Amino acid sequence: MNDDFILKRIPPSRIATFDIYSVGLLKHHISAMLEFDVTESRKKLRDLRRDGVNISFNAWILKVIGNNLQKHPEASAYLYNKKNLIIFNDINISILVEKKIGDHKVPIPYVIEKTNQKTAVEITREIEKAKNQELSNDDIVLNKPSNIAERIYYRMPGFLRRAVWKFMLKNPKIAYQKMGNAVVTSVGMMGKINGWFIPKSVHPISFGIGSVLKKAVVTDNEIKIREILNMTVLIDHDVIDGAPMVRFLSELTKSLETGEFINSSNT
Repeated sequence: MNDDFILKRIPPSRIATFDIYSVGLLKHHISAMLEFDVTESRKKLRDLRRDGVNISFNAWILKVIGNNLQKHPEASAYLYNKKNLIIFNDINISILVEKKIGDHKVPIPYVIEKTNQKTAVEITREIEKAKNQELSNDDIVLNKPSNIAERIYYRMPGFLRRAVWKFMLKNPKIAYQKMGNAVVTSVGMMGKINGWFIPKSVHPISFGIGSVLKKAVVTDNEIKIREILNMTVLIDHDVIDGAPMVRFLSELTKSLETGEFINSSNT
């Protein structure tokens, strides 16, 4: 044994992450690096918690994303062929849940199905349940049992694994069933990051949720300390043009900054 270094084994579940990054580089994503003033929204959530209603900030963001994507369905559409898009009726959002496998903490995909139809309270409970779910070494995603073909995937050489992803993306119904039509990665849950991160994804639309930071902002001609959320949005330019893309982002901004879907019957 050489005392100058140690070898640390990479968990098998990380293999899919490598492949997604490689295939994601081929997507025609446009990156939007955004700031949202979520001061009022977070205040509403704190008020609800004092009243005994438990809604996590991240679960509410998923609710907002799901409902706004339902209003702008092309933003989460798959490219079906050169002439057609395939738009699914519901928004299934893939998230990452950190689980312990052996001595390592590994992010494992979890798909929240029909996010647009669920309340923020239901999404909060579903995420908590996923965090407490037992995980086997054969599991690829938390809420979908792995079949034999998926377990073989980890033993395949890299070029074949990437071919599997490319095949899946050319068959949107399979991709939607396995990984949904949107993905949200939240590094803000891990700690404070003063800036943005740009994820890579094979989904039609991807959200990178950063930290909420207190910043001095000009509001009503006054400088005030506000809570600002950093977010990166990757949108596939093959399925949506610039104008509808901006309209989607404008409505998303309004929902996040006004606390939409918090106090309504859709909470």
